[in-house]
Amino acid sequence: MYQTTINKAVELVGIGLHKGSPVNLRLEPLEANSGIVFHRRDVNLSIPLKPENVVDTKMATVIGKDGYVISTIEHLLSAVYAYGIDNLKIIVDADEVPVMDGSSASFCMILDEAGIKQLDTPKKVMLIKKEIEVREGEKYVKLSPAKDLQYDFTIKFPHPVINKQEFVLKFTKESYKQEISRARTFGFLHEVQYLRSKGLALGGSLENAVVLDDKKILNPEGLRYSDEFVRHKILDAIGDMSLVGMNFIGNYEAFAGSHDLNHKLTLELLKDPENYEVVELVGAKAKEMEKAYA
Repeated sequence: MYQTTINKAVELVGIGLHKGSPVNLRLEPLEANSGIVFHRRDVNLSIPLKPENVVDTKMATVIGKDGYVISTIEHLLSAVYAYGIDNLKIIVDADEVPVMDGSSASFCMILDEAGIKQLDTPKKVMLIKKEIEVREGEKYVKLSPAKDLQYDFTIKFPHPVINKQEFVLKFTKESYKQEISRARTFGFLHEVQYLRSKGLALGGSLENAVVLDDKKILNPEGLRYSDEFVRHKILDAIGDMSLVGMNFIGNYEAFAGSHDLNHKLTLELLKDPENYEVVELVGAKAKEMEKAYA
């Protein structure tokens, strides 16, 4: 199995969640072993996708360099990771990735339009060798060894629409597209009002998020899945975990996980080479993985 990039450059325009202004997004192919690289066209600055470049995880995963940032990268990265793309240049002309409809469905569509191109260098994956856990109170995220990739996420909110939800994704590209990609980000009305008072979430609306008051969902169309909330948390987790730099094989499990905990988990994983093994996908193992990204 070989490394991949996209077959051709593609573009889209969407609203930035925090500034509420249009953002132009362009994806371009890169050569083997380039990895995922973000580029701010407006300030001519490139930021490689690495855990050490993460500068904020409070509201979203934010990377930065030399005082410049790119925010809300996790939904796009979730789709890129799910498609098994190893090398990609992501160009924006602002300090955030467009939010689109709050899910990763638009990014899946643009990747389908771009097509996947195989390169002539073997694909590398990370095998999780030890259990790694990051815990804060009752909240935790952890990785454990396994023969495939699975995401098991549980959330618990004191809200009548959400309550406790759990979802287990046995990962394939197709299961991701069908079961995860359309799940939208969500928030509570009082939080949105507070953020706007601080000059944030100016682009947030019922068009790109599920919004709840104290008792109900405010979106007239309702939910896309009955458990859309926990499915979106898996979407986020997939994007956040792409910061390890390659696809991995193992089980991810979380209770009330967050961007911050996911970031700490990537750091914990990478700080000790005994935690993982990087292998080139050749032979029988490559055939198994190819099925996942078919």
